[in-house]
Amino acid sequence: MASVSVSSRLNKAIHQHYMSLPQGDLCQVTYIWIDGSGEGLRNKTRTLYREPQGIEDIPEWNFDGSSTYQAEGSNSDMFLIPVAMFRDPFTLESNKLVLCEVLKYNRLPAGNCKQQEILFLLQLTDTETNWFWSMIEAAVYLIDCFDCLIFLSVKLTLQYTPFPSCTESNLRSGCKKVMEEVKHYIPWFGMEQEYTLLGMDGRPYGWPQNGFPGPQGPYYCGVGADNAYGRDIMECHYKACLYSGVKICGTNAEVMPSQFEFQVGLCEGIEMGDHLWMARFLLHRVCEDFGVVATLDPKPMKGNWNGAGCHTNVSTKEMREEGGLQHIEQAIEKLSKRHSQHICVYDPHGGQDNIRRLTGLHETSSIHDFCFGVANRGASIRIPRQVAQEGKGYFEDRRPSANCDPYAVTGAIARTCLLGMEEEEEST
Repeated sequence: MASVSVSSRLNKAIHQHYMSLPQGDLCQVTYIWIDGSGEGLRNKTRTLYREPQGIEDIPEWNFDGSSTYQAEGSNSDMFLIPVAMFRDPFTLESNKLVLCEVLKYNRLPAGNCKQQEILFLLQLTDTETNWFWSMIEAAVYLIDCFDCLIFLSVKLTLQYTPFPSCTESNLRSGCKKVMEEVKHYIPWFGMEQEYTLLGMDGRPYGWPQNGFPGPQGPYYCGVGADNAYGRDIMECHYKACLYSGVKICGTNAEVMPSQFEFQVGLCEGIEMGDHLWMARFLLHRVCEDFGVVATLDPKPMKGNWNGAGCHTNVSTKEMREEGGLQHIEQAIEKLSKRHSQHICVYDPHGGQDNIRRLTGLHETSSIHDFCFGVANRGASIRIPRQVAQEGKGYFEDRRPSANCDPYAVTGAIARTCLLGMEEEEEST
């Protein structure tokens, strides 16, 4: 029997009685934000006296940043700035979910430090980036070989990485600035979010307690109780996204048992990050109701099991038009010159998470090398076969980890492929 949470065993009939009580014209608004880990989500709810018709009708709020890894206790008040509104699939009626940016006491984005870190990484020379990676590899080697040295290796990595440690996590503000600069390209994104269901004991949901399921093969898009572990959760999450207004466009079971994927898009510019973060929130809330945990760890199980990524599909207006393949190839060429720099911002820990996943095995490329190919799922960048045949469309960056920040990923891609293109044109 899979391990589920105590809360999931509470009497849901009693809960439903209270949830069905009328609330008149009052509206519950749940404010949602990214905490200082850059991965976790927080939320709290307030009452408004009428249903908001748009984001401008939702007031700013505040929270204690010292309890979310975002401020010191002596100066802990942080501002919540509503940026995107969705319907609430849990409390229904006129109630709303609101994604928020976080501002510090001085009303600067609580991510200035992190934004500077990303810009720094994208501007590193190849020599500097290689040195950075040597430090990460040394830390990972110590972790793998000497469990007792985990703390030491992580401490050394943080001490010697060529950027300041920072727990600020509002990367939306920097991404929005980039998207404003490139909006005339009409950039479209679609992200494929992989995740793994875990029991409360930390093992993948449905796996034998003292062993392993059969080898990978029958689980991808599989059907049947022996192949699909947790389909109810996947389907409930899909419905919750559709109801809320998240631009979810599909879902499927993945290669490793208990692993699934959902796709969000097409989204233009900053909308990509907004919708993926809200989809993640909905996933965690649905899993909470079922008493299990959804992890975005890029490699939740060691050994001959697939990891979890967040493949990112990208196109511009020029790429989607006749002759667009040449613009796709130009973008890929630019990405090839900044491979290591992108790897550093494709997970929340400067590449330390992705190095466990991008091994060149299990449908991944090597983290050390850049390559691209048509229909090649072992490449850094995949050009879909249909795109190659039609000569237009989009490309897929397969490097981002499952726990990436979509604002960091889409912002970096736009900066390298589009802003870099303009800078070169100006210099010539």
